[in-house]
Amino acid sequence: MYVAHTSNSAIDVINCAADRFLFSIPNLTGVAGALLSEERGLVFTSNRGEDTIGIFAVGDENNIAKVKVGIHPNGLSFDFGRGLLLAANVGDPKIPNSHTLSVVDVERREMIHSIPGPGRTRWTIFDSAAGCFYVNIADPFQIVVIDSAYPTRISRSMEIPANGPHGLDFDPATNRLFCACDAGKLFALDASSGRILLEADLSGAPDVIFFNPMRKHLYVAVGKPGVIDLFETASLKRIETISTENGAHTIGFDAVRNKVYAFLPMAHRAAVYLDA
Repeated sequence: MYVAHTSNSAIDVINCAADRFLFSIPNLTGVAGALLSEERGLVFTSNRGEDTIGIFAVGDENNIAKVKVGIHPNGLSFDFGRGLLLAANVGDPKIPNSHTLSVVDVERREMIHSIPGPGRTRWTIFDSAAGCFYVNIADPFQIVVIDSAYPTRISRSMEIPANGPHGLDFDPATNRLFCACDAGKLFALDASSGRILLEADLSGAPDVIFFNPMRKHLYVAVGKPGVIDLFETASLKRIETISTENGAHTIGFDAVRNKVYAFLPMAHRAAVYLDA
C-alpha cells in the first residue's frame, strides 16, 4: 500500500500481508495522494507543493518521472486503457480560474489538456465501463463528468443536494456513485442520470471513502470525532461506527484481505481493521 504522508513530503510503503511499514519515498513536495494502477504496474502521486504529478513503476521507486500540471493537484484517477491520468487541481483562491482538471498522457509523460473546473475540486475516480472520469466539486455542489474519449471539456454534471462533496467511490456492478459531503450526508446516485437513490447521515464531515465490492460495504473516514462509519451499500444502512483517533481523516483499503487502515496523526501509527 502506498500512502501519502503530506507533512513528510513522502510516500510511505506498507506491506499489507505483514501489516508492516517498509520504507518511505522522499522528495514529493506536499504530496496529497497516491494512486496505484495494478493493470499497468504504476504508481501516481499528486505533489501539491510543487504542482506536479509523479509516475513510477512498482518496485522502481528511485526512478520517478514528474509532470507539471495545474495548481495544487489533489485527487487522481486513471484510464489504464487509454493511458490517461486525470489530476483534480484544488487551485489557489487568490488566483482566478485556477480550479482545473489536468489530463496527462502517461506514456508521453506530459499534460495534454487543461480543463476549467466550476469550483474547488475534491476526489476523482474512473469508470472503465462508461469510459468516464467523475470529479467531486466542493462548491457548486456537484459531480462533473469527463468523457475519456474526448478529454478536453466537461461533458455533463450531476447536482448534489448537500454542501461540500468530498469522498467519492463507485460500484460498477450497480452503476452507483457514492458521494460523502462536508454537511455530514452520504448519497448513492445513479451514475448515468445523476438521480439520488439513497441517502444517510454521517458522524461528521467526511474525507476519504472506499467501497468494498466483496462485502458490499462502504467505509467513510470522519476526522472529527475520529471514526469510520461502516455502511451496507444496498440500503445505505449504517452497520457500525468504529472509533479511530481525533483527526484521523485518511484511510486505506486492502481489497484482497478486506483490511481497512486508519492513519492516526497523534499516535503516528496505523490502526488495522479486518472486515470479516
